[in-house]
Amino acid sequence: MKNFILLCLTIVNVFSFDSYAQQSKINAADKKYDSYAYIDAIKTYEKVANKGYKSEDMFKKLGNAYYFNSDFAGAAKWYGELFAMNTVVEPEYYYRYAQSLKSTGDIAKANQLLDEFNSKNKTDNRAKLYEGDKNYLDQIKANSGRYNIENAGINSKYSDYGTFIHDNKIYFASARDTGNFSQRKHKWTGEYFTNLYIADVDSTKVKKFKTDINTKFHEASPAFTKDGKTVYFTRNNYVDGKKGKDEEKVTLIKIYKATLENGKWTKITPLPFSSDNYSTAHPALSPDEKTLYFASDMPGTLGQSDLYKISINENGGFGTPENLGKSINTEGKETFPYVTDENEIYFASDGHPGLGGLDVFVGKIEKDGTISDIQNLGADVNSPKDDFAYVIDPVSRKGYFSSNKDGGQGSDDIYKFVENRALRCIQELSG
Repeated sequence: MKNFILLCLTIVNVFSFDSYAQQSKINAADKKYDSYAYIDAIKTYEKVANKGYKSEDMFKKLGNAYYFNSDFAGAAKWYGELFAMNTVVEPEYYYRYAQSLKSTGDIAKANQLLDEFNSKNKTDNRAKLYEGDKNYLDQIKANSGRYNIENAGINSKYSDYGTFIHDNKIYFASARDTGNFSQRKHKWTGEYFTNLYIADVDSTKVKKFKTDINTKFHEASPAFTKDGKTVYFTRNNYVDGKKGKDEEKVTLIKIYKATLENGKWTKITPLPFSSDNYSTAHPALSPDEKTLYFASDMPGTLGQSDLYKISINENGGFGTPENLGKSINTEGKETFPYVTDENEIYFASDGHPGLGGLDVFVGKIEKDGTISDIQNLGADVNSPKDDFAYVIDPVSRKGYFSSNKDGGQGSDDIYKFVENRALRCIQELSG
């Protein structure tokens, strides 16, 4: 009997030690997760999960870490484990799981989850959009077949995205060779930091945009004025060799402005409505250059990021940021705006009904500033993965967009297109 008791105590002690060891690993992973070091967090969580440990909180964080990195197959796997526990989870996870399943091709199960999401959260704008257009796939199908699309010819095996055309040159962000900083990786994505690059339109010869605009951190999404003397762009919170951080010691992103003087980009400063405590990103100028559109998660944002606009005063100052409202923004992510002189706004969203991940949409800017007639651009541009950063010349109907769709060279790639047929209006589709 004594030996049996000792054996039992030994088993209990081993089990307790193993549980303690696993919890210690989870605590370490939680710290990485809370600091947005998702790639490192995933590695630790998965080691614990693969040993049979189950935890609602861990499965949520594992799913989220993949989801926020647009790895929807990974997200679907771990959200699936979460739902298999048959516990009560927040409605948001029904939406994220549905989006992830769309990306893996399981549309039927995704729509079933969206129905449940709608029943649990009827006030959510995403639920209202889905309930009001359950035949969204029919609209996407009707809007498809309008493009000729091909690889832009400037991609690398790394991330390439976010184009702007100026003076017959294409500017974009890339994580390819970044000189002395080529080994620096972002903890969120595990990808190298991006700099701005340049190429002639219809050329495959790429060179770095050799200015002080590029730093050892992220630069992306430039927007030039028509005279070429001012550029707005996105950068990590870093200026004059100093890195800014929010209250949780995290470096976010800001919109910066630079001025061309005597052939050199100078006066590189963050815009005054940016902050250490929230992000502003992906600037886009209105055709008259009196308004700047951008994405942000500043206080008052409805979702993960909303679209905003702000007036540019004649003296170079700025007005007050205005949220574009619920006609376009959802509880999800709206980002990468682009505005044409036809009063159209193109943007990427995972909150409006789409094929999974970010889809590209277009809406009409009304005189009162509201956005109407929002439509998915169709399955030529959009895919089950992330599709974003769409720009178009309203005259030639040529343009570019970025995507991490299957078949690309890197984690994100740039595609060029010609739009051969205009969108049919929603009224015609429903008539």
